[in-house]
Amino acid sequence: MFEFDHLAISCETLPAGVDAVEAALGVRLGPGGQHPDFGTHNRLLSLGGTEYLEVIAVDPSAPPPSRPRWFDLDSFSGSPRLTNWILRCADMGAAQATLGDEIGAPIALSRGAYRWSMAVPEDGRLPFDNIHPAVIQWQSAHPAASLEPSGCRLSALLIHHPEAEALRDRLGLTDPRFRFETGPAGLAAVIDTPAGPRRLGG
Repeated sequence: MFEFDHLAISCETLPAGVDAVEAALGVRLGPGGQHPDFGTHNRLLSLGGTEYLEVIAVDPSAPPPSRPRWFDLDSFSGSPRLTNWILRCADMGAAQATLGDEIGAPIALSRGAYRWSMAVPEDGRLPFDNIHPAVIQWQSAHPAASLEPSGCRLSALLIHHPEAEALRDRLGLTDPRFRFETGPAGLAAVIDTPAGPRRLGG
């Protein structure tokens, strides 16, 4: 039912996040845009096919949204870091039936020519201490198709949580790149780059 879509690197300011990711991976990020519904903006990096990495931050030029921002960005502080992962589905109704109302109600969103629906909790914070993946359903062309190849690929995503086994069983994922490990809540990604493997997160 679910496929990996993208990673989200949160940051206090977009330039700081872009600098941190480019330094960590040794590649240049591509363009992004603004999300008027949540008052955020981003830059993207292709991870091949329909997978990508997003650096996202509050947009200081945008008016505050009428609800808490997604990915718990209203509470974010500190250095840029990997905070969220996003799974793609073909049927948001079926995804909600499987995962429950905790993942949030689907919201119709857009950025330029892109259209999608994403389940966003009312407080902006996902279950399992914000480690639960967000769920997205694309209703337009996928943004990864317009990104320049970067030579980067997701090799592994390490999902740490005290209830890691419960989260694994809940999602029922078969992608061998996802590794659920019991421990303090957090995410880490191993990215294969033209210069070799690089790690984002603890």
